[in-house]
Amino acid sequence: MSAWTLLILGITTATVVGVSAQASWGTDSGRTGSTHRPDGSSDWTTWFNVDHPGGLGDYEQLDAIRFYYRTRVCRHPKAIEARTTEWVPVRETGERVHADPTVGFWCLNEEQGPDRNCSNYAVRFLCPEEKSGDIPATWGTWSDWSRCPAPCGWVGVQLRSRICPSLSAPCIGPKVERKECNGAECKKEDCILHCPMGRANAECDSCQCEEHILLGSVRGAGGLSAEGATIARSGSLLALSDHNGHFRIPGICPDGNATLTVSLRGHAPLRVLVAHSAEQVSVLGVQLKRTEKLHVLSSPESKVRREGQAAAFCCKVAGTPPPDKYQWFHNDSLLEQRFDSTLVLKHLRPEQTGLYHCRASGPSGLIKTKPATLKVLGREENSCDPKPESHFIRLPHDCRQNGTDSLSYNVGKCPSRPCSGKLDNGIRCKDNSAYCCGVRKTEERKIACRGYQLPAKVATQCGCQKCVDTKAFVHGRVVAADNGEPMRFGHILMNGLRISRTGYKGTFSVPVPVDTERLVLIFVDNMQKFVDTTKVLPFNTRGGSVFHEIKLLRKKAPVTISAAESNTLELGEVEGQEAMVQIQIPPNSFYTEKGEVFTGNVNASVTFLDPRDVSTAAASQSDLNFIGDEGDTLPLRTYGMFSVDFRGEENNEPLNAGEVKVLLDSAQVQMSEHLHAMKLWSLNPDTGLWEEEGSLRVERKARGKREERTFLIGNMEIRERRLFNLDVPENRRCYVKVRAFRSERFTPSEQVEGVVVSLINMEPAAGYATNPRAWGRFDSVVTGSNGACLPAFCDEDKPDAYSAYVMANLGGEDLEAVQSAPKLNPALVGVPQPYLDKLNYRRSDHENARAKKTAFSISVAKPSANAAEEGNGPVYAFEKLKECEEATFSASHFRFSRVEGDGYDYNTVPFNEDDPMSWTEDYLSWWPKPTEYRACYVKVKITGPHEMNLRSRNMGGTHPRTVGQLYGLRDTRSIRDKDRAAVSAVCLEFKCSGMLYDQERVDRTLVKVAPQGSCRRDHVNAMLQEYLVNHLPLAVNNDTNEFTMLAPLDPLGHNYGIYTVTDQDPRKAKEIALGRCFDGTSDGTSRVMKCNEGVALTFTCGDREATQQSVFQVLQGLQGQTAIGVARGERRRQRANSRRRSTRDPAGTRRDGRGRSARVT
Repeated sequence: MSAWTLLILGITTATVVGVSAQASWGTDSGRTGSTHRPDGSSDWTTWFNVDHPGGLGDYEQLDAIRFYYRTRVCRHPKAIEARTTEWVPVRETGERVHADPTVGFWCLNEEQGPDRNCSNYAVRFLCPEEKSGDIPATWGTWSDWSRCPAPCGWVGVQLRSRICPSLSAPCIGPKVERKECNGAECKKEDCILHCPMGRANAECDSCQCEEHILLGSVRGAGGLSAEGATIARSGSLLALSDHNGHFRIPGICPDGNATLTVSLRGHAPLRVLVAHSAEQVSVLGVQLKRTEKLHVLSSPESKVRREGQAAAFCCKVAGTPPPDKYQWFHNDSLLEQRFDSTLVLKHLRPEQTGLYHCRASGPSGLIKTKPATLKVLGREENSCDPKPESHFIRLPHDCRQNGTDSLSYNVGKCPSRPCSGKLDNGIRCKDNSAYCCGVRKTEERKIACRGYQLPAKVATQCGCQKCVDTKAFVHGRVVAADNGEPMRFGHILMNGLRISRTGYKGTFSVPVPVDTERLVLIFVDNMQKFVDTTKVLPFNTRGGSVFHEIKLLRKKAPVTISAAESNTLELGEVEGQEAMVQIQIPPNSFYTEKGEVFTGNVNASVTFLDPRDVSTAAASQSDLNFIGDEGDTLPLRTYGMFSVDFRGEENNEPLNAGEVKVLLDSAQVQMSEHLHAMKLWSLNPDTGLWEEEGSLRVERKARGKREERTFLIGNMEIRERRLFNLDVPENRRCYVKVRAFRSERFTPSEQVEGVVVSLINMEPAAGYATNPRAWGRFDSVVTGSNGACLPAFCDEDKPDAYSAYVMANLGGEDLEAVQSAPKLNPALVGVPQPYLDKLNYRRSDHENARAKKTAFSISVAKPSANAAEEGNGPVYAFEKLKECEEATFSASHFRFSRVEGDGYDYNTVPFNEDDPMSWTEDYLSWWPKPTEYRACYVKVKITGPHEMNLRSRNMGGTHPRTVGQLYGLRDTRSIRDKDRAAVSAVCLEFKCSGMLYDQERVDRTLVKVAPQGSCRRDHVNAMLQEYLVNHLPLAVNNDTNEFTMLAPLDPLGHNYGIYTVTDQDPRKAKEIALGRCFDGTSDGTSRVMKCNEGVALTFTCGDREATQQSVFQVLQGLQGQTAIGVARGERRRQRANSRRRSTRDPAGTRRDGRGRSARVT
């Protein structure tokens, strides 16, 4: 027997070492070796012999016998009997054999001892007399024979088929028949085809070698033999693979030029070359890959052009097989059909302004890209409004403006929109340089404060200029969904390649590649504690870093099952409730990745994500989207996901499984329309999209002796994909508008970008008898300059049919929602009445004041066309996404705000850390480079009964363009030690020293640290003071109420009390530096202030905090005076004390070798 046949053999439930005298085995006796004699209700079949003992042994398999002898074997044989072809009874051979009437008979050569093989056996089956209830279903009539595809002079194959109409009983016999046919007689013409082997065929389009035979085998995805694969050449069918995946083609020349196309349903066609050979028989093995749905790699890029110019749009789509046709649309109207992915528009006119997208199609489906915007300006039209928009910043508490009686000041802003810049004549998919509207001119103004003036750079003119070069990142931590255990040192994969790994605490950081359309990451646990998890992470396309907390399901402990037996696994994680899903695995269904049948024990681990437990929502895989028939990306509503891991018990090798049955308890499906729309899906880990595996049918099944229940049943194969989903496509869709703010003032200028807003779609409640805790979908979106629009399920007829929970997170910090109790204020929520009541807004602490305030729930009521107040947000119909994204600030929206702390930041040159595009070229910019952010903190300890406010005042120190000018202020309140009431500490930000934006010269920032109260400087970190003395110039420290230094250029660390972190995102750099400062280490992190660890400065403060103008406020009025230099009296005092003090004195001054203080020049 050949090795090919072994691939489809099953393993039975009966194994025989010694056999009975009659050598027959039955199914109804409950034991092996029982004798069965025909009675009036049964009879023996004829003898069958379909295999020989060569290779691995003799296999007389029931399926193979049925294949060759059609209906000559009954559906349910009662017994099987075996003998050798020499009529020797099995008992006399002394050989070890195996038999089961439901599977067949086999003898393995390796079990017969050394130098001995199995005999050649024949078998027969005991079949019951056919009764009406046991009669197999009857086939329908045969179709007509297909047209003979053979070209002239060739032999082809004609096919006909028939349909089994029964849904309950199988039809016995083949579904498809084939017969050879001869092509038409060829016209005799001169042929100039040169054949290195054989001769030209009658059509003169290929060579044929009549003496050569090509034998081949085809395997599908997962390694299983592929029945019904077509093998064609130049469009002509040559062969069809049999049940073993084998095919035979005579006449093909093995000259290295013959190309065959192998096709199989659900797999990508594969072109294979017949290798050169001098033998009369060649062997070809073909491994097919699963068809991969089309997915978008990059969408066309938005452009701004002037009338008469040209623009090119490009899209990039991948799939297996790839697309073969592209269509371009302008405002959803078809422009032209092309066979490439580029659209070129020349001599542009204003009416060509609008949205452009492409739709790619091919054998594996079709898909649409995201639209790009083309704006065509007039020849003299301004591409940027030269007048800046209003942008108010918050001033220090002692800078209230008399004219407006507020602490706000309008510094102007130029929104970073695309504009028409200087372009060359090249027509490209992506412009060489991107141009954006930005600040062209600024004006310095003095803001009157109490006793001093505050400088501010105000935008006065906007213009078109090159966009700020930014980079996007995602970072966060990966933890278990149940208890927060970190995934330590796990791998992070993108496009099948490892790009990063998690740290000891589960932290990670990943740069987003340029032109990324969809960021799909796979998190793999090396310790096998957690399920491999695919996530589609939203990121800020404008640049910067977005924080994500990745929740992982803990892998279910494996159970050991026998591959030779039928097994049922029940899935459901909610205590006290019935299992939602059953997985039924027939006997002999497991096979290795090489396609070989597996016969041993299997460790089966199936981890189920139960939607009845709302705490699992954040652990859902991917983003629950699929590509519809028209190429649109559409949402799914889940009824449970399960991750499958089958491994051999002995060697831990991964196993596949065929024809696995999935049963979903229909009692868990509360919406009747979902029963017939339910489908089984598998996740494509590379694209993060779900692809259909098959539909589910409704059946009633007995469960126990009396109970009968209804299940949704479907079949699947577990191959290279291991994550599956029971989902329903949902067409009742809306968008919910949400904005995030820095404080509860909710002003437009305090909106925060980069906040991850998540929405959990809950199971329908009102109008449906259901568990209100069940969830159906989880979505996350990152806020931009105009908030975020979150997809949600909604209903117009029943406003409370769908509900949702919404929450927001920034860098690991949960933002607060607007309160709903004890009094609901529509103006604060951002939604007017009566629509707010219809939406049933409730903050998470609505009924329990001790609960968190970080989420709210709503009924997602689709806006009614008949209610004018519902047409302006916060819920938008699905087709009005653009209207939602571009909604004005006055339109209704829901709100989150950061918990306002005691810190205050002021920059002379305004910059929004959430939007890197807002950076302005200026010598006084706090961050000199928009792609590299360096955060610096100094740790200050306060001894005293009160927590104190401290301010750092940051000025130019050594650069001629900035010396004496203010960069900015930072105010922070100290945090009391948890163990000692009279001690507190603060991590105070200051501007790092380094190159300014022109990258030509270093500036050492002059930093003043001043507590706002009656305080005295007690101690300066000795190592910090030594560093400052050794790196001249040295700042004056005459006033013991404060501390002044020229900030170090080097990243010093906790031994100095200085904490410096450089990152490509400002928030992340500050977050890491703060964590280290709180912890008092250079590599750790903490959210608890450790007051005695890693301190740079120590102040002792009195009982009274300052209520009048403090010393540092007075000094701010002296901006024209330099604070650098050393007074003569101070130098004399140092010399007088030189013999009594060490080189590191408490005052913080170190002398040079000659007893003199260093002087700043």
